Amino acid sequence: MGVEERLSELGIELPPPPRPVASYVPVVVSGGLAFVAAQVPLVDGAMTYPGHLGADVTVEQGREAARRCALQALSALKEALGGFERLVRIVKVEVFVASSSGFTEQPKVADGASELLAEVLGEAGKHARAAVGVAELPLGASVEVAVLAQVT
Repeated sequence: MGVEERLSELGIELPPPPRPVASYVPVVVSGGLAFVAAQVPLVDGAMTYPGHLGADVTVEQGREAARRCALQALSALKEALGGFERLVRIVKVEVFVASSSGFTEQPKVADGASELLAEVLGEAGKHARAAVGVAELPLGASVEVAVLAQVT
């Protein structure tokens, strides 16, 4: 089953491809890899769940934000590759979590992105990962997700 069919089966609609909010490109393809610029969770241009995990944002909200970021990354990949036919697998996901002092559940937040990719892509969606707590993220985001994919 192709990626589009799997998304349809799951009842998931990809958001529009993300547009840069600064001086960068959404995806760079080089040497069989596609580097997807880190995504913050935007819906219709508005930040979802802004703030810090452990203070303003719950773990469940952070998971939802990470899931949204992963969907945006898939949308960016689809646009850059002209579809999903060239996508071989997700290699690595980096999840940055705006964390209040003492918050240590970054891996649980990152699971929102990881589980979405595995749900949509199966084995090809399973990846290496970093889940990192940071003081602040762009635009006040609670979560930011970067994706590295193998492509043909």
